Amino acid sequence: MRPDWLSDPKVWRTEVLAGLVVALALIPEAISFSIIAGVDPAIGLFASFTMAVVIAVVGGRRAMISAATGAVALVIAPLNREHGLGYLVAAVVLAGVFQIALGALGVGKLMRFIPRSVMVGFVNSLALLVFMAQVPELRDVPWAVYPLAAAGLALMVFLPKITTVIPAPLVSIVILTVITVAAGIAVPTVGDKGALPSSLPVPGLPDVPFTMDTLTTIAPYAFAMALVGLMESLMTAKLVDEITDTHSNKTRESIGQGVANIVTGFFGGMGGCAMIGQTMINVKVSGARTRLSTFLAGVFLMVLCIVFGPVVSDIPMAALVAVMVMVCFATFDWHSIAPTTLKRMPAGEIAVMVITVVVVVATHNLAIGVVAGSVTAMVIFAKRVAHLAEVTAVTDPKGTTVIYRVTGELFFASSNELVGQFDYATDPGKVVIDLSAAHIWDASSVAALDAIENKYAQRGKTVEIIGLNDRSAHLHGKLTGELAGH
Repeated sequence: MRPDWLSDPKVWRTEVLAGLVVALALIPEAISFSIIAGVDPAIGLFASFTMAVVIAVVGGRRAMISAATGAVALVIAPLNREHGLGYLVAAVVLAGVFQIALGALGVGKLMRFIPRSVMVGFVNSLALLVFMAQVPELRDVPWAVYPLAAAGLALMVFLPKITTVIPAPLVSIVILTVITVAAGIAVPTVGDKGALPSSLPVPGLPDVPFTMDTLTTIAPYAFAMALVGLMESLMTAKLVDEITDTHSNKTRESIGQGVANIVTGFFGGMGGCAMIGQTMINVKVSGARTRLSTFLAGVFLMVLCIVFGPVVSDIPMAALVAVMVMVCFATFDWHSIAPTTLKRMPAGEIAVMVITVVVVVATHNLAIGVVAGSVTAMVIFAKRVAHLAEVTAVTDPKGTTVIYRVTGELFFASSNELVGQFDYATDPGKVVIDLSAAHIWDASSVAALDAIENKYAQRGKTVEIIGLNDRSAHLHGKLTGELAGH
């Protein structure tokens, strides 16, 4: 199918300008993440270039930006500190292999188990993290930084009301740069973050001994990087799905992240994953929707560094801070914290959202926060449905048989309460347990039924279980009598 940007000049213009804005925003971020990882700024910039270009082709989510990220930098920084850059690059390649394997195994399908409250917490905590990352750029700086940042925000708020032909962030960056250079205003610039590369990266093998010792050294870091990278990438893809009302291929995205990291490793980059901040600039602020913007973000990044390095170095950080602050406001789900929403929302849902936000902000790791929020949601759900299993007893007129009718879902949480709902001492000699309105989900439920039968047997009473549906009968028949402790 012919891409939209080939036949529609408006789409083409939007994608090109969006890619340029993202490239400008990527430069200081990539340099900052390089510092976190303990490597030369060029390593982070090379990683952002190769990740964006490769994922634009092989990724499963159009218009999503992948580059060097803080989460990945935090994971691999100890490896670089203890063993050097060669081991870091080797870990990036191995992480890519792990991601391809996890993608092929269907890890992307696990995204449907992420509750909405966790997703909202993820988005809100991300907005907070992006904002917190801008705070250091506003501390102990010349006073001129503040009016420049305010002017940048004003431009991005009011310019779209006049025209959307050119992205407001790009206009803001250009105008503020011209003002600071022309007026000779001394404020922190992109060039203060570190030297920009002057040539393209060259492919090569990691400078490590290819031994089992090397593999055992890098494997834990590579696996952690693979998990963190996939978690952030798939969560970001799901968010873009909702914003654009389109579907993405999570399996392809998982495998694509692996391919991009392998290529990045062979070009000496520090690896990466999806960047939600830059993705929001691309999708929500600039309106990009195709792979072209992602591809051009990587290409423009290298062109800006190599060809226009001196000009890019003069961009005031205040302009980029203003762009990122605007992204924070656009990303945050303000509806989720509105008083009317909080009044209607179940307490458990609010707790899950808050826990996700608190853990992410405390650890500066989106993956840990998502796991913590998901586990909390599962515990709340299990506690809620544990009480859905009800037991009612009816004794026949002759008094020789009692029928217990069980209604609800039987699993590890509800089955624990099941054993205590039978009157073992006073029931007649025959007990019938009717499960026609219940379903057995796990071994814990079978073990509970076995325990009930044993308690009655110890008193010389018989138990008959009736009404099992096909799946419950199959599980019960396979496990009953086999679960007793030794």
